[in-house]
Amino acid sequence: MQYSSPTKLYDAYVFDQDGTIYLGDHLLPGAKRLIEGLRKLGKPVRFLSNNPTKDPQDYVEKLERLGIPAPLSEIANTVVTTTRWLKAHYPDATVFPISEEPLKKALREAGIKMSENPEEIDIVIASYDRTFDYRKLQIAFDAIWFHKRAFLITTNPDRYCPFPGGRGEPDAASIVAAIEACTGTKLKANMGKPEPAMLEAALGDLDVDPANCMMVGDRLHTDIGMAVNTGMASALLLTGDSTAEEAEALDPAHQPTYVLDRIDHLIPDDIRAQWGWSDSDED
Repeated sequence: MQYSSPTKLYDAYVFDQDGTIYLGDHLLPGAKRLIEGLRKLGKPVRFLSNNPTKDPQDYVEKLERLGIPAPLSEIANTVVTTTRWLKAHYPDATVFPISEEPLKKALREAGIKMSENPEEIDIVIASYDRTFDYRKLQIAFDAIWFHKRAFLITTNPDRYCPFPGGRGEPDAASIVAAIEACTGTKLKANMGKPEPAMLEAALGDLDVDPANCMMVGDRLHTDIGMAVNTGMASALLLTGDSTAEEAEALDPAHQPTYVLDRIDHLIPDDIRAQWGWSDSDED
């Protein structure tokens, strides 16, 4: 684990978004020029998110507003990975999504059948759902425990979604926990970070070896954990959730390759010096 800039460039760069590229509605220092610099060097970039409450097009529009144009092909979130996984493995299944509208829209568009009838449900999808209530829990309970026909998956394993200022709100893991507690079942599959499926979705259209690519994020469990699970280099940004002390406390096999306090330090020192970059510069 190095507390300094990488000394080489990688073949492709995969970025978490909130806490890494931006925080809330504000770009983090160095993010804009970092992405522009990588594109200048001909390095592909991809943007990931574990947030299933947004359509991928929402991220395109947000990055555009923040001054980082990105085509839809560069975006992958758990709406994308969940839908792809279901189409690939259970195309005829009937699902009950405990989720917000973006995932339901994607499921409809993919032709995946949805139902709230426990006698028809094959798969319960626990997601980030700010409308979660006892009625939805009862449907999941009946489908899994009473009828003994459904199994449980989740879009993402996050305990909470961070907000600017240190606040947050419960995320999908809280809904998974409620269903597991009352049914005695265990989660069968996770569609988000740290599972390699997210990186496979992000890098699938590129002719690159993941071992020569870099995952960049602010969370040890999800972002860095996914890089470790996939055999990728990783950089922990100290601009969001996890701290350097937490990284240091991990077993060396699970530590990030680099720990950085600014995202533009991903560019090696000699190239930044050649370009005349200074940490005091504004994007």
